[in-house]
Amino acid sequence: QVQLVKSGGGLVQAGGSLRLSCAASGRTFSIYNMGWFRQTPGKERQFVAAIISSGVNTYYADSVKGRFTISRDNAKNTVYLQMNSLKPEDTGVYYCAALSGPGPLADRNQYSFWGQGTQVTVSS
Repeated sequence: QVQLVKSGGGLVQAGGSLRLSCAASGRTFSIYNMGWFRQTPGKERQFVAAIISSGVNTYYADSVKGRFTISRDNAKNTVYLQMNSLKPEDTGVYYCAALSGPGPLADRNQYSFWGQGTQVTVSS
């Protein structure tokens, strides 16, 4: 069992930056692949970024490539999402999630554990 607690988020102007953090309980954090998803009203939760358990490989949605960076610190049981050059279309509720299997990492249905959502609002 993994419990995920998020921090970060808020309101920022277009072009600004935010960093989301997601701290996990338990000693087995390092075995989980981790992902970030976002959801807007009336839409399904969409893949944003993922990182494998070792942190060696990362994956991004096309819409955030070059602007967002996912990273993790297994010693701190924490995964991060650095968001730069934010756009109004990045607005949404962001969720971190943990996946014990191989994926596909972009498939939200593969993830077993979810953190609470945090609102990110980008004003134009």
